[in-house]
Amino acid sequence: MTIKRCSWVTDEEIYIKYHDEEWGVPTHDDQELFEMLVLESFQAGLSWITILKKRENFRKAFDNFDYMKISEYKEDKVNELKENKGIIRHKGKINAAINNAKIFMEIQNEFESFDSYIWGFSNGKIIKAEFKTESELSKTISKDLKKRGMKFVGPTIVYSYLESIGIIDNHQKSCFKFNKTD
Repeated sequence: MTIKRCSWVTDEEIYIKYHDEEWGVPTHDDQELFEMLVLESFQAGLSWITILKKRENFRKAFDNFDYMKISEYKEDKVNELKENKGIIRHKGKINAAINNAKIFMEIQNEFESFDSYIWGFSNGKIIKAEFKTESELSKTISKDLKKRGMKFVGPTIVYSYLESIGIIDNHQKSCFKFNKTD
């Protein structure tokens, strides 16, 4: 019997594994929330498979997404990252990751955790959706993140982020991961 997945999933093992084990699973660990925020911002204008294939390189290059370390990166580290062929070498996105790490920690200080902040927008609830690229929720969060000074957090990136961390459940009705009981 063939397992039905969302139509965007290719037959590449890395994509199948991401879809089946990670995408849409509620995430509450701040380190993981930061990793996905960085990866989603680097994905802007690119395909997600490109990011998935470079994910391990990103982890090595960005100190396992340790936001405390990233917040202290200086120009020499930016230059090193710009030369790293294993990641997306976009200076604006690299600088955004550093900037966003600082703001991520400010949000943690204000809300006790980034998890409390981000899940607070949905009152801790998972939102069902299908075939969207942005929503009022992603627009609201994007606006708030931008007001706080974050970069590369437009409504579409934020929507994709919310899907990846499980706030938005966007599995298609034909997908085996679609929860029909909600």
